[in-house]
Amino acid sequence: MNQNPAPREFTTPAGIRAWVTAQRAGGSRIGFVPTMGFLHEGHLRLVDAARAVSDVVVMSIFVNPLQFGPTEDLARYPRDLPRDRALAAGRGVDALFLPDVSVMYPPGSDTRVAPGPAADRWEGAARPGHFAGVLTVVAKLFHLVSPDVAVFGQKDAQQVALIRRMARDLDWPVALVV
Repeated sequence: MNQNPAPREFTTPAGIRAWVTAQRAGGSRIGFVPTMGFLHEGHLRLVDAARAVSDVVVMSIFVNPLQFGPTEDLARYPRDLPRDRALAAGRGVDALFLPDVSVMYPPGSDTRVAPGPAADRWEGAARPGHFAGVLTVVAKLFHLVSPDVAVFGQKDAQQVALIRRMARDLDWPVALVV
């Protein structure tokens, strides 16, 4: 039986920022697990890793349209928010950030993060623009959540390397755990 309380849920930048600010003011270290949802055991292990190095864990669930190419079907990406909520609660996630596309990319939002030439190889060669979309959303999420630690899976080494470089190049005070 699940003894963990349901995570707090936020859908706006102001909401998640205020909650994180209050947690940090109380002395908490913020762990962050960004996802596109349809959670599985790998995601839940990332929550465990975040919990091991932080006091509170924020998980985002956002299917990012910017990382889908013109031949990839965004509409067919699997989604099951009620199941994701239950799995996040069961693993002790403290806060869920569940923004809509219109919140993450309001009309006229044209700025993108350029990943550089390292994104042009391997998966990036097969999916042009994919990593610009990934880095743009991660940059926005880092800005909104302001985590002390962000945890990523190791299944996509190229993505992690690009995120690590972005965090370093843009001087984000976030530790990356892979």
